[in-house]
Amino acid sequence: MENYALELIQKGTRIDERKFDQYRNIEIKTGVIGPAEGSARVRIGDTEVIVGVKMNTGTPFSDMPNDGTMMVSAEFTPLASPDFESGPPGEDAIELARLVDRSLRESKCIDFSKLVITPGVKVWSVYIDIHIINHQGNLLDAAGLAAVAALWNAYIPKYENEKIVRGEPAGKLPISFKPITITVGKVGNTLLVDPVLEEESIIDAKMSIAIRDDGKICAMQKQGHGTLEFSDVDKMIDIALKKSEELRGLI
Repeated sequence: MENYALELIQKGTRIDERKFDQYRNIEIKTGVIGPAEGSARVRIGDTEVIVGVKMNTGTPFSDMPNDGTMMVSAEFTPLASPDFESGPPGEDAIELARLVDRSLRESKCIDFSKLVITPGVKVWSVYIDIHIINHQGNLLDAAGLAAVAALWNAYIPKYENEKIVRGEPAGKLPISFKPITITVGKVGNTLLVDPVLEEESIIDAKMSIAIRDDGKICAMQKQGHGTLEFSDVDKMIDIALKKSEELRGLI
């Protein structure tokens, strides 16, 4: 199937007949995890990701005493792909969590200054858990989209008498931006978005670009052993800017 996908790309088409700049069908549903303060399920074609947001109290970082904190984790369940194994997070899961974390943190998505309970002593901590339900390509874009959708619909629970009152919102989580991550792959001289598994295996190189609502690029990550020309990067950025607006409109 990989050779077939490569032959099709070389002929100017794709294995599922999409255009090179076209995503598979995208579905977003929020509020899918009852006990969570925020959650979302995203399907991009057959790729499916669920993200849950949990709010807890904690101590601020010593160099940022007046800011809340955030932690992102990812779990690749064996049911999602025969390539995933049970046990502690592997390199792929750690890398996915790190990239989602970077896009959220560098975009200033969350206004952490509004998550302070007692300055320098106690703040709200935002825990973002990514669960891969089905892996059929382009996990990063799906995970990033699900994380933003979950945060956009998340709330801060009541905090009374030094205790968190679960299920009783005290206000919305302060979200300033909705960063969208778009991954553009290169196969030969062809650039494409949203690769399926067969296409991912033949990509020479790819660039993941996180873009804010105002068009500001807040994170970039190049993967793969192939090289990218400056002209390739320019074209990838143009594609990412256009597609990020489309995906953001779905949230």
